[in-house]
Amino acid sequence: MFYKDERLALFIDGSNLYAAAKSLGFDIDYKLLRHEFMRRGRMLRAFYYTALLENDEYSPIRPLVDWLNYNGFTMVTKPAREYTDSMGRRKVKGNMDIELAVDAMELAPHVDHIVLFSGDGDFRPLIESIQRKGVRVSVVSTIRSQPPMISDELRRQADNFIELQDLKDVIGRPPREHFDPAVPETADE
Repeated sequence: MFYKDERLALFIDGSNLYAAAKSLGFDIDYKLLRHEFMRRGRMLRAFYYTALLENDEYSPIRPLVDWLNYNGFTMVTKPAREYTDSMGRRKVKGNMDIELAVDAMELAPHVDHIVLFSGDGDFRPLIESIQRKGVRVSVVSTIRSQPPMISDELRRQADNFIELQDLKDVIGRPPREHFDPAVPETADE
């Protein structure tokens, strides 16, 4: 699926990857993830997308964002929006799909292979467009969770589907017992 001399770029939908890994019972070790894909090709960029709660005194995702930023990842963040749902629960929403799509389209002429870490079916037209530019696209997510974390349309459009469970021994670590910060779309109850 990978060629040693091909130019790679990783696009990580932070909340989607976190949810997929959590459904499989492990956490991602981002240092190992980066090294694994550097081994598979000439990695030009590794983008990580997440929304941040800017008004909280302490954002639980801040340590991860800072670590990734200092360890070779290109961080793409924006403020998350808070709202109260009809049940009176505080919710946080932060969608990074547009930012990821724009960056992928801009970088496509400079890479041979894009690896998208997301199962979001909204990315199917993006993959199709990138493929028309001659770029191969692999998608990393899981069909082994209940329900599957990847849309069928996205999996069919990709040149390669990489089952996240199959990467567990290479990029995983046991889950921590504390709140993991990589999910901007959560509810405080």
